[in-house]
Amino acid sequence: MALIAELDDRIAKCNKILEENPNSQIFAALAEAYRKKGELDKAFRSCQNGLRVHPNYGSAHMVMAKINFDKGLYDWAEMEVNKSVELDGHSHATDLLLAEIFIYKGEFARATKILDRLHSGDRNNQQILKLLEIARKLPLESPRKAPTLISGDASPAPSHAEKREAASEAKVVEKISMKEFLDSLFTITGIDGVLLVNREGLVADSRWDEKQPTDLFGAVAGDIERMIRTQLESSPFGKYESILLEAEDIVINFLSLGNSLLLMKANKQINLGTLRLKLASLLGKLDPDMSQI
Repeated sequence: MALIAELDDRIAKCNKILEENPNSQIFAALAEAYRKKGELDKAFRSCQNGLRVHPNYGSAHMVMAKINFDKGLYDWAEMEVNKSVELDGHSHATDLLLAEIFIYKGEFARATKILDRLHSGDRNNQQILKLLEIARKLPLESPRKAPTLISGDASPAPSHAEKREAASEAKVVEKISMKEFLDSLFTITGIDGVLLVNREGLVADSRWDEKQPTDLFGAVAGDIERMIRTQLESSPFGKYESILLEAEDIVINFLSLGNSLLLMKANKQINLGTLRLKLASLLGKLDPDMSQI
């Protein structure tokens, strides 16, 4: 019930934003919320309408891929994933979804090829291991034999229901460490640096390839966060969720993360809608214990 209430609240907020700005990219978040709630027709319409305005929004194509996947439209789901890859490049999420699509389509060799590659780079990922087990086991349990006039007792190919039941076992929330969380953030297109800062403004961890000192950004972020938090404590607005600063050449987004502050430094090419969606996805996977570091 708590999850449904949270989704309803998210849907209401997204719809309000779209009423004020019909061209907002928030449509993708709205469609994803509808999808998670199980309202696939509303999710499809919301995403379809938004993509008419933003056809090059890669993350929205990923949302549409998931919607089609949940509806059992695997060819359409594959097409949408490929469109997302064309726009934003390959990612762990696109590859994993493609592997699941291939499993449901019975294309186990293609699924195994992707999963083997993902497994080689992430040996302890339980979701990958489970899907890999399924992709290897299903063809052996129900081999697809070419029909002949000699043999009439060939084992039937796995049905749609059987494949869906087996693969759904792998649909668990994948928990990631803080290191994996920061690594994933740093790979997002447009992100030039990621800092994990303690409440005193000291950098605890970083992914940073800029010449500018991380300590300076950490200290400034700490000062700004303290000032805003202090001001909001005496206001009716409640706690802040995130802070966005836009300068001439850079965009800085930071938010409270347990006992720390997460700072993301981006260039002007960043797609803020894409960043929000990917950040929300990663935060959902972050081990709760890790967020308290």
